[in-house]
Amino acid sequence: MDVGKPKPGIAEPLESRIRGTNQSGMRDYNERLVLTLVRQQGALSKSDIARMTGLSAQTISVIMRELEAEQLLVRQEPVRGRIGQPSVPMALNPDGAFFMGLKIGRRSAELVLIDFLGKVRSMQHLPYRYPAPETTIAFVHEGIAKIRETLSPDEDKRIAGIGIAMPFELWNWADTIGAPTEVMNEWRYRKIQTEVQEKVPFPVYLQNDATSACGAELVFGETTGLSDFVYFYIGAFAGGGVVLDGRLYDGPSGNAGALGSMPVPSRDGRTRQLIDVASVARLEELVAARGADASHLWTSPQDWGDVGPDLETWLTLAGEALAYAIVSATSVIDFEAAIIEGWMPRSVRRRLIEAVSNALPRIDAEGLRLPEIREGTVGMHARALGAASLPLSNRFLIGANLLSKRN
Repeated sequence: MDVGKPKPGIAEPLESRIRGTNQSGMRDYNERLVLTLVRQQGALSKSDIARMTGLSAQTISVIMRELEAEQLLVRQEPVRGRIGQPSVPMALNPDGAFFMGLKIGRRSAELVLIDFLGKVRSMQHLPYRYPAPETTIAFVHEGIAKIRETLSPDEDKRIAGIGIAMPFELWNWADTIGAPTEVMNEWRYRKIQTEVQEKVPFPVYLQNDATSACGAELVFGETTGLSDFVYFYIGAFAGGGVVLDGRLYDGPSGNAGALGSMPVPSRDGRTRQLIDVASVARLEELVAARGADASHLWTSPQDWGDVGPDLETWLTLAGEALAYAIVSATSVIDFEAAIIEGWMPRSVRRRLIEAVSNALPRIDAEGLRLPEIREGTVGMHARALGAASLPLSNRFLIGANLLSKRN
């Protein structure tokens, strides 16, 4: 290959929602189906896949041989002890394909290379006060070149694409992040997807950063059994995504799940947007207001150290705002779960989940079945990994397909 709705509250397994077809002209779909099943279920035999997909044994044999010849699947040890010939499970080959992901955020940029299993093989990080186009794009070009230099010629040929995750209309955030308007306005006229495409021989994809993070949770995270969920990513600003029937839903303009814009009540009696309350930038403001240095919030996301009482204040306010956002989202779509991830230490993320859970009972949610509140399972680099999942999903998966190339 080129590199039915479940009942409410019950998520059907993948094999019951997607079936193969023995009709001609569907080879690519069937190959994607096999790769998707092996990714989600682990190593599978030909008989396992035939049973799950409804495809004939002959069709599965042909598909498996072709995927093995293309080095996308590898044989595992035979399983003996049953009647007849031993079963030979097939698993994804980690070196079968590689994918790059670029996250351009409001306070940092990241470039990653992942293998076919989603394991990070290389990562580069550029912190900044604001994303100046020239500096950022230079980092991208140099980073891509450095990563490709570490690969063998055969591995380099197996790069299936690069995804770019960044806030849409980045130039509108100049005042919020304290950046010069004239510098940020340059993004209005830069076509980064085109600029990157001119330098690489593989496809380039583009998506909103928070939506990409949601895609990472869908493709790489522990979401088995979930069909519909709402996802919040708390970074410099708050954002999110929506998954419906096992697929990332981005909407006609790509802004579905723009949860940062959701109005929430604040303690001063006014209505604010979630982005103004639950973002890490808000925590930075609290720390800076008492004259303390907050730069470690961006440079040391694994360990913030002792942030002091400002963290307690922020957790309470952010937890309340997220709780209202979850109730509001659930009043529109009957989500099974609300997943919260962010650019923060795991211990802080866990405490944020607790703050949300504590705030929910104080909200009048009569008539609603509130979703389960879960921690994200991908981690703070979800946006970059989500960017890398764009070419992976577009080229090799079904069900979790994120998007085709967006201009």
